[in-house]
Amino acid sequence: MKLKEDLNPMLLLLFHLMVWIYTVITFLPSYLLSWVSRPDGSFYGSEEERAKRAKARSVLGQPEGPYRAVSSMKKLVTSLHPGVDTLDKMFEYAAMRFPHRDCLGTREVISEEDERQSNGKVFKKVFLGEYRWLSYKDTLTAATHLGSGLAALGQRPKTNIAIFCETRAEWIIAAQACFTYNFPLVTIYSTLGGPAIAHGLNETQVTHIITSRELLETRLKAILTDVPRLQHIIVVDNTPTVWPSYPRGISIHNMAAVQKLGARHENGSESVLPSQPRERKAPLPSDIAVIMYTSGSTGIPKGVMISHSNIIAGITGMAERIPNLCEEDTYIGYLPLAHVLELSAELVCVSHGCRIGYSSPQTLADQSTKIKKGSKGDTSVLQPTLMAAVPEIMDRIYKNVMTKVEEMNCVQRTLFILAYNYKLEQLAKGYSTPLCDRLVFRKVRSLLGGRTRVLLSGGAPLSAATQRFMNVCFCCPVGQGYGLTETCGAGTISELWDYSTGRVGGPLVCCEIKLKDWVEGGYRSTDKPHPRGEILIGGPNVTMGYYKKDAKNQEDFFVDENGQRWFCTGDIGEFQEDGCLKIIDRKKDLVKLQAGEYVSLGKVEAMLKNCPLIDNICAYANSDETYVIGFVVPNQKQLLALVDQYGIRGSWEELCNSKAVEELVLRVITEAALTGEKLERFEIPRKIRLSPEPWTPETGLVTDAFKLKRKELKTHYQDDIERMYGGK
Repeated sequence: MKLKEDLNPMLLLLFHLMVWIYTVITFLPSYLLSWVSRPDGSFYGSEEERAKRAKARSVLGQPEGPYRAVSSMKKLVTSLHPGVDTLDKMFEYAAMRFPHRDCLGTREVISEEDERQSNGKVFKKVFLGEYRWLSYKDTLTAATHLGSGLAALGQRPKTNIAIFCETRAEWIIAAQACFTYNFPLVTIYSTLGGPAIAHGLNETQVTHIITSRELLETRLKAILTDVPRLQHIIVVDNTPTVWPSYPRGISIHNMAAVQKLGARHENGSESVLPSQPRERKAPLPSDIAVIMYTSGSTGIPKGVMISHSNIIAGITGMAERIPNLCEEDTYIGYLPLAHVLELSAELVCVSHGCRIGYSSPQTLADQSTKIKKGSKGDTSVLQPTLMAAVPEIMDRIYKNVMTKVEEMNCVQRTLFILAYNYKLEQLAKGYSTPLCDRLVFRKVRSLLGGRTRVLLSGGAPLSAATQRFMNVCFCCPVGQGYGLTETCGAGTISELWDYSTGRVGGPLVCCEIKLKDWVEGGYRSTDKPHPRGEILIGGPNVTMGYYKKDAKNQEDFFVDENGQRWFCTGDIGEFQEDGCLKIIDRKKDLVKLQAGEYVSLGKVEAMLKNCPLIDNICAYANSDETYVIGFVVPNQKQLLALVDQYGIRGSWEELCNSKAVEELVLRVITEAALTGEKLERFEIPRKIRLSPEPWTPETGLVTDAFKLKRKELKTHYQDDIERMYGGK
């Protein structure tokens, strides 16, 4: 999508003259460099040529598939290296190859202070130092000692252990300890409510849990009496050794103390439990590595059983889509490690000797909420080359930068718009624009450190406008992927030289995908011009099923005549001519209105989130009603500017509760939806409720990946639903 050009003709002529001269000078070298030879002597061709090539084909030639990547038509890939078929072997392999290279990095906290805002709220601000690194060898030693220490505290192989912790180096060390000693690791989101946390811990019958001091004090402490089997709590921070006011029968240990215990136990200098064998029992590929609890976007969180071989296959497929992945790469970890996207991404990096520097959404950039003014955010210090992000975060970056563009003076804005549209045209042709990158987009690119070469997007659909913006302004490709916890996050990832939007790429080399007719929704594999249907994913990355949910397993998983496992995703997709998948609907998001029209709530939300006035939106429809309604989190800056035009005054809460402002916002939304025929009339919300508070994982209204929790949102806005439908 081009930016609107409303420019001085002379400036336009001057710019195009400069571009023409630059293009003539650089054409020949860029043309020659685009035809780089492969090791076998054949040629890759230009990026445009590569983007047009088939990514996948139907194995049987049928429109429903199954579809496989062209490089794995004969056989699906299951591992990165021969014999490396479990996660303990994978880390040992990496530590053997890269013993002295940086592995896990954490920034030193120099100082903390409370800063009072103009509205009276107090925010904690931090001044952070440089990253301090653990090498691969040191990380492996730390994990081995921790695993040995946990065994000394009574943790047994094939017996579940939980981790309830923020994303940090200790999370991966603890996970590796559990993989090494064959302790199935139960992962639980740190933002879940007390009942959901207790449910996961009780269902998996854990006796040991690894957590942080903050989460122990703010989340776990209140539910300890509801988890009667819990005996040992291992706290990853440097913490006091005495913990008063905790239930009897629960022992609390520092992680460092458990590691010391493990080191002594490993060396044979001390045997805490005489019956405890010193030799660890290595896991089998078929053993459970992780029981990953989902975020609960559709109800009570379910535990997904993931074997070592499942994860190995999944990360093998993902790694194949990242060109030139090697030990020179730096990844920034800040998404929840309890989410399959982040865990898979970090394990991909570990398997290739990359270094991982840890961050958080509150310290990510120089302008982040916890960074003290004048000090640097994590991306500026780390300068990562690889980064994963959920669309919600990229949407925020896009809207913030475009707001700043609007505030530029005429000359600056003109230059930015011309460069943006020029680069968009060049990307479509498969060409790079180093001059524009250096002169115009360098400052925007520096928001993520300035060295990012690959951005991976997952967790939800990414809008075309945001994807184009990230491609242009951050000067790197965005690999949009599709996967689920039930498939180890692996399904598809777009090739990095494919700059098309709205698609998620072809199947990874570890899996295959087929389409199943959904007659009720009107989707069939015989549809023209593209086959459509429910997406089924099969392969070695498809997990073992839900923990203690036999009925649900029968419904969502099946094994075919060849012994291969398949998962029924509930998402609707279509395969295009080049073998790329496009997600077009979701069975659970489809609502039939009283008059018989089908409304895809996800489609409505995706379209309307492109409106600058909207930060977040949840569309809602009742089958007994004739129209759609919506709950909207407005963009504060845009809304204040809008109401100012109409002379409406009031506090932020008063504006959001104003019927006049609701009608004003609804008019803007409706106009945006009808522009370019994005939505049908019946799909556009007829009434809305504005929310003065943003939806964050802490509110319980969205997941850690910022997916909408529709059930919780419905409960939260029940009075408004009755008002919007009651006053027809």
